[in-house]
Amino acid sequence: MAKQKKMMTCDGNQAAAHIAYMFSEVAAIYPITPSSTMAEFVDEWAAQKRKNIFGEIVNVEEMQSEGGAVAAMHGALQAGALASTFTASQGLLLMLPNMYKIAGELLPGVFHVSARAIAAQALSIFGDHQDVMSARMTGFAQLCTGSVQEVMDLAAVAHLTAIKSRVPFIHFFDGFRTSHEIQKIESLDNEDVAPLVDRDALLAFRNRALTPNKPVTRGTAQNGDIYFQNREAANPFYLAVPDMVQEYMDKMAEVTGRSYHLFDYYGAPDADRVIIAMGSVTEAIRETIDYLQAKGEKVGLLAVHLYRPFSIKHFLKALPTTVKRIAVLDRTKEPGALGDPLYMDVCNVFNGKENAPLIVGGRYGLSSKDTTPAQIASVFENLSLPTPKNHFTIGIVDDVTFSSLPHHEDLIFADGTFEAKFFGLGADGTVGANKNSVKIIGDNTNKYCQAYFAYDSKKSGGFTASHLRFGDKPIRSTYLVVTPDFVACHVPAYLHMYDVLKGLKKNGTFLLNSIWAPEDIEQHLPNKVKRYLAKNNIRFYTINATAIAQEIGLGNRTNTILQSAFFKIANVIPYDLAVEQMKKFIVKSYAKKGDDVVNKNYAAVDRGSEIIEIPVKAEWANLEDDAPVRHTDDTDFIHDVVRKVNAQAGDDLPVSAFIGREDGTWDNGTAASEKRGVATFVPVWKMENCIQCNQCAFVCPHATIRPFLLDAAEKNATGVATLEAMGKGLKEAGLGFRIQVDVLDCLGCGNCANVCPGNKNGKALEMVPLTTQYDEQDNWDKMVKQVTNKSKLVDVLANVKNSQFAQPLFEFSGACSGCGETPYVKLISQLFGTRQMVANATGCSSIYSASAPSTPYTTDACGHGPAWANSLFEDNAEFGLGMRIAANTMRERLSHVVEKALADGAVAGELKALLEEWTANFENSAETRRLSDAILPLLEADKAPALAEMRELKDYFLKHSQWIIGGDGWAYDIGFGGLDHVLASGKNVNVLVLDTEVYSNTGGQSSKSTPLGAIAKFAAGGKRVRKKDLGLIATTYGYVYVAQIAMGANQAQTLKVIREAEAYDGPSLVIAYAPCISHGLKGGMGNAQNEEKRAVECGYWHLWHYDPTLAEEGKNPFSFDSKEPDWSKFKDFLKSEVRYSSLYKQFPDEAEELAEASLEAAKYRYNSYQRLVKTDWSVEE
Repeated sequence: MAKQKKMMTCDGNQAAAHIAYMFSEVAAIYPITPSSTMAEFVDEWAAQKRKNIFGEIVNVEEMQSEGGAVAAMHGALQAGALASTFTASQGLLLMLPNMYKIAGELLPGVFHVSARAIAAQALSIFGDHQDVMSARMTGFAQLCTGSVQEVMDLAAVAHLTAIKSRVPFIHFFDGFRTSHEIQKIESLDNEDVAPLVDRDALLAFRNRALTPNKPVTRGTAQNGDIYFQNREAANPFYLAVPDMVQEYMDKMAEVTGRSYHLFDYYGAPDADRVIIAMGSVTEAIRETIDYLQAKGEKVGLLAVHLYRPFSIKHFLKALPTTVKRIAVLDRTKEPGALGDPLYMDVCNVFNGKENAPLIVGGRYGLSSKDTTPAQIASVFENLSLPTPKNHFTIGIVDDVTFSSLPHHEDLIFADGTFEAKFFGLGADGTVGANKNSVKIIGDNTNKYCQAYFAYDSKKSGGFTASHLRFGDKPIRSTYLVVTPDFVACHVPAYLHMYDVLKGLKKNGTFLLNSIWAPEDIEQHLPNKVKRYLAKNNIRFYTINATAIAQEIGLGNRTNTILQSAFFKIANVIPYDLAVEQMKKFIVKSYAKKGDDVVNKNYAAVDRGSEIIEIPVKAEWANLEDDAPVRHTDDTDFIHDVVRKVNAQAGDDLPVSAFIGREDGTWDNGTAASEKRGVATFVPVWKMENCIQCNQCAFVCPHATIRPFLLDAAEKNATGVATLEAMGKGLKEAGLGFRIQVDVLDCLGCGNCANVCPGNKNGKALEMVPLTTQYDEQDNWDKMVKQVTNKSKLVDVLANVKNSQFAQPLFEFSGACSGCGETPYVKLISQLFGTRQMVANATGCSSIYSASAPSTPYTTDACGHGPAWANSLFEDNAEFGLGMRIAANTMRERLSHVVEKALADGAVAGELKALLEEWTANFENSAETRRLSDAILPLLEADKAPALAEMRELKDYFLKHSQWIIGGDGWAYDIGFGGLDHVLASGKNVNVLVLDTEVYSNTGGQSSKSTPLGAIAKFAAGGKRVRKKDLGLIATTYGYVYVAQIAMGANQAQTLKVIREAEAYDGPSLVIAYAPCISHGLKGGMGNAQNEEKRAVECGYWHLWHYDPTLAEEGKNPFSFDSKEPDWSKFKDFLKSEVRYSSLYKQFPDEAEELAEASLEAAKYRYNSYQRLVKTDWSVEE
């Protein structure tokens, strides 16, 4: 008899973690998108002392890598503890070697995998089955679930069967589409599943554990005489798995009232056409089948749950005997194979059978590509053809190999479900508010609900779209909302960038966060928007949430105001109830941030009712589209590809758009075409207060404020106001000086205004509303197009001011507003960008550096600039070393070719002189840039066969500056072994570690860089051990240049260190302190530079450098570059960041103790440095 329902509103990751916690005694974890939140939940529950089914708290251990996590899990299982882990994609692949061991040793571990794409021609964080298909040969059983409810119901089956069968399990579900989809589901408790555990099998597992009390030896080496037989001996364990899985599915059905099978059939009992698939697509297929059956079609679905071991018996039992044609859908790609995995399995089932159905295979949904009922209908249509297409694709237009099926018109289901779309800006709170909205509706009504969130790849400040559904029946629509009843646009700039009203139903509702007065709105709306409103009888509301948020003191956080406005307009639940529940969620979400934040959000709820309905004029229906704009500077690639992707129309691009780019190559500098205009406030230059220090440009995270030097002709041509340029050689040249802001690329963080020293009359920068500064964009265009770069007039390496006259070759990245990392990356591009090669570890820095279609690395007027590539997370140091080795190898070869040409007299005149000069300056990187530019035109002009090899190697005349860039998760943890080896190699590489003290890209998990006492994900109760001193470790080699810097604390030291590190002929390691949005700065990220200053002043962070060349001179190579800390400020600094202050709210008894321990740890580091300062390096006679 089914128990009384207990409902919860959660996503797939939470459902999986909920069950995993019950069955786990040990959880070995490591963060990777989109699986990280499973581990976060388990860590949080352990911190809250939640009990598992054994009445114990799960022992959670964060490891340094996925390889480490699976090894720890392996050890835990061998020692007799039930263990789990959570991973995806590259992380799962790193676990493969140990998975063979776990399976070979018949250990009952369970992996919960939110299945994700594998990095191939490009990285993708989104979902498909490429990772789990790469693990299908390991010996792990594989159980697939297709919805949040299925995750809750069947995750336990994986654990229960693993214990009984001894075969380890991968339980997988679709990354993002299931892992991050929020649904209202029925939940299970410890009491529901604990009785199902086979206690005899569990006791047998305990008894097999390694123990000195009854020692055995495992993991031996076997030779060919016995290895094969021993491998085959495990077969009976696998043969028993299918029936055990079905047994536990049946037992779960007794608990839940929901029945599952290894293969679940849905559709007509006498179907002639059937689709076979697994994962979230099965829900959309069921919807489509209902639609087609209502029209009399005999169609069905066979949904796969147990993929490995694959049971032919259960498969044939589930499939109707009437089936004549089968389409197998795979969410993976195996280049060169006869077919994708599930298709090949199904073909093998019918191999040699009489009257076997016709079987075709298709590929769908790579990287979470939306798969809709219309696409499923096209698969059924294909099966109806006399000769159905095999190896087809859906969801794309393949105009190269012509694999794609024709597009089917959209299917509209009139089932009473309310659909809504919300367009927001990353970190404006839209997504968080909508998650709360779904939970409010789910928890306070009998309605079913669903929420899914689509993002671009930018950090905070990127595009977000929230897709919400509410209805009286379970929601099976595992695809984006395409025909909403309600649309809200939270960013006014989006009206011109995206088709926000696309699909909005007739008589629907549109809410705009409008910065314009109601009477002025008409003139700001694009014609296509006005026409759509009029033609479709849309009710149009506005609210100036931007202004309200500023009045309340919430900055750019408009989310709560607009959430309240949605409830006021949509009437999904009574507004008074919504207000009450929103305020409850505010306490839950923000209590740890303090009463002030809670009260401000209360005010936001109350003011969300200040909506205004705007009359829609009938004459708008006849308006013509605004004239299309072809931007004059656009290349064909930017016009045809980049702008389409930026307009959220990338799904419409055909395969042919990537001919010539099959390997994932992307043009540099495409970010400059975006001009999103999403800042609320931007800086305005008050020239009368400017002292021309250029600090504003130095600290700008996005290179959107720059100094320009103009000669007389340029001043006349541009007509802009300038100051008389100050500085050696600049005044004498009669140059004008101007600070110019790129207002449409600026993200409005305010760091520039905060660091501006100004003069006695005040600051030279003031933050003002973007809407008042649009005219400045014309001036920016004049500066970059009509004013030449004059950095050659100064020594850009000499000081902060001079450095900013160099063109940033890293600009307009997708980093967060106020990012603490990008000012360092930008500075390096200014100093060395024209000869820079970059190996970039996966993480925040790789995402903001190269998220298609936006590439911030760009070129100068000569076409020179940084060449950038990303390999993986764990191998970045080695990847960069490989670049250095290759360059050294090819340059040596080129030097031999040049020497031979000179000796043979194959060159003469100017080319000969230049080659001789190049030979003399072979190791001088800056000089090789100049000489390369002079040599190449002459070499290309000389077609002599004797110089053919020299022409082939022409790019190696330049000695490039090799940079290896990554975050602390890479350098301190997963990549540390490789980094250590590269530094030990002695090769001339420069390593920049952007130290945010957390795994920023995956959401702020703890790393070995996280200081003692900090709260981070995976350290929910506060970190309990000291921060690793990566720099001090590196100094022990004695031949590595090492430094710690913090730009906001000492700009001159930052510049000096980077200059010296690059010049040092050997390995260098620069560790840069970088405040992050994950830290929760009380003053916001606009105070990032000041936060760096405060960190150094109080002793939280220390500035120093270690220069091996000084040791060679008998001097102390270690220099401490910051003043003695004011330790009295230390705890105040901690309390100004939520990652520390929240400890006082959540664990008040331990907070002060941890703060004191953190202070002692900082003093320990300081004293260690002072001992080095005092070391006597003089050479004894």
